Amino acid sequence: MTSAVACAPRPLAASHGTALQAPLHWQLVEFISDLHLQASEAATFEAWRAYMQTSQADAIFILGDLFEVWVGDDVIQTAAAPLDPTIFEVRCAQILQAASQRLAIFFMHGNRDFLLGPDFAQASGMQLLDDPTVLLFGGQRWLLSHGDALCLSDTEYMKFRTQVRSPAWQADFLAKSLLERQAIARALRMQSEARKHSTQASDTAFADVDESMACEWLVATQATTLIHGHTHRPADHALPSNQRRIVLSDWDEAATPPRGEVLQLSAVNALKRIKT
Repeated sequence: MTSAVACAPRPLAASHGTALQAPLHWQLVEFISDLHLQASEAATFEAWRAYMQTSQADAIFILGDLFEVWVGDDVIQTAAAPLDPTIFEVRCAQILQAASQRLAIFFMHGNRDFLLGPDFAQASGMQLLDDPTVLLFGGQRWLLSHGDALCLSDTEYMKFRTQVRSPAWQADFLAKSLLERQAIARALRMQSEARKHSTQASDTAFADVDESMACEWLVATQATTLIHGHTHRPADHALPSNQRRIVLSDWDEAATPPRGEVLQLSAVNALKRIKT
């Protein structure tokens, strides 16, 4: 539990995001994030597939980093291989599409899959969400975010985020061939892993969410609770004025012990963490 910080009611610098009104019949919603799905991690993929097939929720909110990397929606449909079921991303789309026939699925971009676009969303039956989004459910306002935009102390990443989220950078990147984009993505992942190991070796603290900014977002959106992922540090943090910051778990079935949680929220505002 972190110490509380003052929530100054000043204007939010970023967009206030959008609001989503839950239908009256919804009784249970679930939140997941940071699965980092990839073909080489079969155990995590199978755990996710089983979850998608058995969830009894009315809606699932995927708050970013469903995939380890996403280089463009054309990974699932090219002239040579339209919706080839042997392609990992196509299998993921089929699992999502099947689940979307019985429940609503919402997706918010993360720092790994920010290029996931409307073509994949349509193929998988997902609805795209702005970051942040306010969910109106159970008579309360719940602020949803991936969380990376709040890690202000990670100045190197924030510069990178500004660059790759710009329309000009994305247009230039997506104009490259699929093979070239995949090569660039591999290089960026190697750089990210090297930076992570360097940070661990030097005992440098990982950047966490700036709680003053989190409070500003809550005040600006008139929400009571912020739910986010990104930091891989599942916890329930107390904030002033009976506000909270709830951090989702990442998923890694190969870890010891295996990691993976679903956060359930009922219509009576009861929160519960479920192990996968």
